[in-house]
Amino acid sequence: MAWFNSLARSGAVALALASYCRAVPLVSEPETTVTSDAAATACEVPVTDVTSHGSYTGPPPTTTGALSTDVLSPTIPSLPPEQHKLEYPADGRLHAPEPAPYTPAGGLGTNGTEPVYRVQSGFDYESIALALYQEWIELDLFHYGLATYPVEEFEKLGLTAEDRYLLQFMAEQEVGHATLLSNMLGPQAPVQCTYNYPSMNLQEYIDFSQKLTRWGESGVYGFLNHLDSRESAQLLLQSISTEARQQLIFRQFEGLFPMPVWFETGVPQSWAWTLLAPYISSCPANQTRLIWQNFPALYVLNQPNPARINGADVWNETLGDYANTLSTADLTDSDACLNSTVVGENCRAAISRNRTIPLSYPGRQVFLEWDAPGQAVGPNNSYVTSTSAGPPQFAAWVSQLNVTYSPLQNISGNTAYTIQPNTSTYEGDPAINGTMFLVLTDRELPVTPFNLTMLNPFVNAVTIYQAG
Repeated sequence: MAWFNSLARSGAVALALASYCRAVPLVSEPETTVTSDAAATACEVPVTDVTSHGSYTGPPPTTTGALSTDVLSPTIPSLPPEQHKLEYPADGRLHAPEPAPYTPAGGLGTNGTEPVYRVQSGFDYESIALALYQEWIELDLFHYGLATYPVEEFEKLGLTAEDRYLLQFMAEQEVGHATLLSNMLGPQAPVQCTYNYPSMNLQEYIDFSQKLTRWGESGVYGFLNHLDSRESAQLLLQSISTEARQQLIFRQFEGLFPMPVWFETGVPQSWAWTLLAPYISSCPANQTRLIWQNFPALYVLNQPNPARINGADVWNETLGDYANTLSTADLTDSDACLNSTVVGENCRAAISRNRTIPLSYPGRQVFLEWDAPGQAVGPNNSYVTSTSAGPPQFAAWVSQLNVTYSPLQNISGNTAYTIQPNTSTYEGDPAINGTMFLVLTDRELPVTPFNLTMLNPFVNAVTIYQAG
C-alpha cells in the first residue's frame, strides 16, 4: 500500500498548491483497468420449461386430502395477551444494559450466534413449501405469457419489447426464489409441476397474473412473522419484497393505479393454497404434500372488470375460475377502456392510471355464489375442498389492516348478496381497495392481521375481489 500512500500525499500537496491559484485545470483519466475473476456463486436449482398445460387426465390419486397427523382441537382457543408484552414502558429510555455499544437490549437472533438458514418446525416447512409451490407456478406463468401471445398483442396493450423483457426478467427472478426456498427446505422440497390455466387472451392473462401475484405476496406476509426460523424469515422477506414489485408491475401492465392502498394484506396459508391449488394440474410422483386446507370457491357474479370503462357496471364478466379473472368476451369497442382516448378512461399500460369511474364503491351490491365442499382440486386432483363452518352468514372484507364484516342478504342455497362496506384504515384511506380478499364466514369473529388464521374454522369460501 506504499504506492497508494505516496499518491495520496502528492495529491494533498497538489490540492494545497491549488488553493493559491485562480484556476488549475484538472483532468482525471484512468491509466489502468482493474479486472478480477467473478466470485464463485451458488448453483441454481434445476429448472425446465413446462411444455404442456391443461387439466389433469391421469389415474385417480392414491392419496387424497391434505397432509395430517393427530388433531388436538378443532380450533385454537382465544387467550388473553401475554402479560410481559404489556409491561415494557415505551418512554424512549433504555431500561436494560446494552449488550454492545449502541445496541439496545432485546430483539430475536441478536445474541451473536451464527445464523442457520433452514426450517426449524413443521410450521416452517409447510409454510415455505407453500411459498415454493407459488414460485414454481410464477416461473411457468411468466414464460407461458411470453411463449403464448404474439408481439402485436403486447403492442396493442401498449407493451413494448422492453416491457416483454421485464416479464422475462421476472421469470428469471423466480429461478432465484425457487433456489433459495429449495435450499432452506432440503432434498424433499417441492419441484416443478404442470399447470392448468384458464383459456385467456393477453389482457385476461395480465389480470390473472396480477391476481396470482397478489395471493402469492399476501400469503407470505401472513406467515412471515410467525416462522420459528428467524433467519429463514429474513431471506424470505427479501424475496417477497421482489414479489410485491411484480404485482405492482402487472397492475401497471393492466392500466390500473399501481398501489392504491397504504398497507398490503397478509392472509393465512390456507387461503393462498385455496387460490393456488386449482391451477396445478399434476406433480411428479412422491411430490411433497401440504397440510393446508382447500376451501370451496367463491364467485363474484358482478366482479369489477378493469377492462371496461365503467368497471363496476358488470354482470358475469369473469372466466369462472377461482381467481375471478376478468373476461373481455362481452366487451364492445365503445365499452373497452383500451379504445378510449379520454384521460381517466384509457387503460393502456402506463406507470399510473387514475380511473374517473371507480371499479367499486361503498354501498355497491355484490352478488355471490359459492361451491359446496367435497370437490377434488390441486395436483393430480389429490386434494379435496372442505369447510368446518356452519352456514355462511357474513362476507368478510380482508384488506390492509382491517377485517370488516357485512351480512349476507337474500341467502338462497349457495347464492346471496351483500353490500360493500364504507370503512377506512385511517382517515382518507378506504380500507376496501386494490386486489383484495373476500371470504364467507358463519360469524363475525374479531381478528387482526397477526391472528387472522383464527378465522379459518369459520370460513366457508374464499376469493379475490377487484375493489380498485
